[in-house]
Amino acid sequence: MKAYEALFAKNIPDQRPISQLSFTVLDTETTGLDVKKDYIVSFGAVKVKGYRLQLNQSKEVYLNTPIQKADALKVHEILYPIEISPLRDFAEDFLKYVSNDIIVGHHIGFDLGMLEKLLKQYGLRSLLNPVIDTQALAMRLEKGPHYDPRMGKRGEFALDALCERYGIALDDRHTAAGDAFLTAQLLMKLLKLAEQKGIRTYGALV
Repeated sequence: MKAYEALFAKNIPDQRPISQLSFTVLDTETTGLDVKKDYIVSFGAVKVKGYRLQLNQSKEVYLNTPIQKADALKVHEILYPIEISPLRDFAEDFLKYVSNDIIVGHHIGFDLGMLEKLLKQYGLRSLLNPVIDTQALAMRLEKGPHYDPRMGKRGEFALDALCERYGIALDDRHTAAGDAFLTAQLLMKLLKLAEQKGIRTYGALV
């Protein structure tokens, strides 16, 4: 944990170009939607740098969870027994993998809550990485920084809707690795749109 925390002794300079930033795009599948009561079933992630997917650094892990729920199984369809990773091993590997990258996800607050719940068991107080939510970024770029999502159409900025809007094929939906891959493609589309709008540095992006 100390090695991870030491990575954040210096902040990312505001003037760093977006093309030089490193992103870890991630997703989790869980036993439900209650951070306090539910558990991560699987984790998927892919790296993005220089507007390119780093597919050789993609990751997919299944975790040893204490419960399963029928409603969640209908969504992610993950059945045991499968090859699973012990939670401590996952915690250590996750922090090495994510390093000091910018963490990206769609509706990322839930995923971060689930990950921090797991990591706290092994001594991590909180994740220190900068965070970008592709849902919030899409709203900002399409509607402006003062857009109130309560005024929009229901589902307008859901992952499925955004992928369709930006021409991204909806393959392997509702798996952690598949959704991370879709979100990474969406991120690259949004970063290009940001560039067109004059947003070209880390400071302007976040």
